[in-house]
Amino acid sequence: MTDPHLTLVVPCYNGEDRLPAALSQLSAFLALQPYSSELVLVDDCSAEPAARVLREYAASRPGITLIRNEKNLGKGRSVGRGMLAGRGRFRVFTDADLAYPPEEVNKILRDLEAGADVAIACRVLPESRYLMSPSFFHYLYTRHVMSRVFNLLARAVLLRDVLDSQAGLKGFTSKATQTVFPRITIPRFGFDVEALFIAQKHRLTVRQTAVFFRYDEEPTTVRFAQSAFTMALELLQVRMNDWRGRYD
Repeated sequence: MTDPHLTLVVPCYNGEDRLPAALSQLSAFLALQPYSSELVLVDDCSAEPAARVLREYAASRPGITLIRNEKNLGKGRSVGRGMLAGRGRFRVFTDADLAYPPEEVNKILRDLEAGADVAIACRVLPESRYLMSPSFFHYLYTRHVMSRVFNLLARAVLLRDVLDSQAGLKGFTSKATQTVFPRITIPRFGFDVEALFIAQKHRLTVRQTAVFFRYDEEPTTVRFAQSAFTMALELLQVRMNDWRGRYD
């Protein structure tokens, strides 16, 4: 079989209430595109009925690959498995909650087609736009401040020019995928920073792309603070890995 132009990877964990609609939107979007594609779903050991939803959906449609983790491995490992299993010339991962509407995938794809090795959504570019409920305005301010602090730390410790390391929409060429993802060590949310650090270390070109983004869920302040603390520790882990030659 001819390798597809695009592999779209979607890590999934539970969320059976939103999965059917999200999967239908992704399949409909890919069916309308002029290029060939495949959809790779990575089930990070979801409980029933979400696991059943994924099984039945993958079995009922062509061009869909379902990978299941037999234990919960985290988003980083799930994305890595999907990206490395993909066959596409270009490989993009996005979140199952569709915080980035499917059409935003084409923005990332265009930057890859134009010659970038890596293309990432950047929510802080002036051209980026948000859709959110007014009840989330205070959350946007809090999250923005905390995200900026974390990103400044990431740029000081690891990343030179990346304005938004944590956006959940990123794309890689097949060659960049083979360079970056076998070297990933962080299993959960800090893998984004690690992936971009590896890309920069290997002199891959990284393009930052303005996107449309939707806020649908507000994490608790405690959960957000815990995540920020964990990711700060993971920055140090990446630096230690680099000193040890893990990314060479």
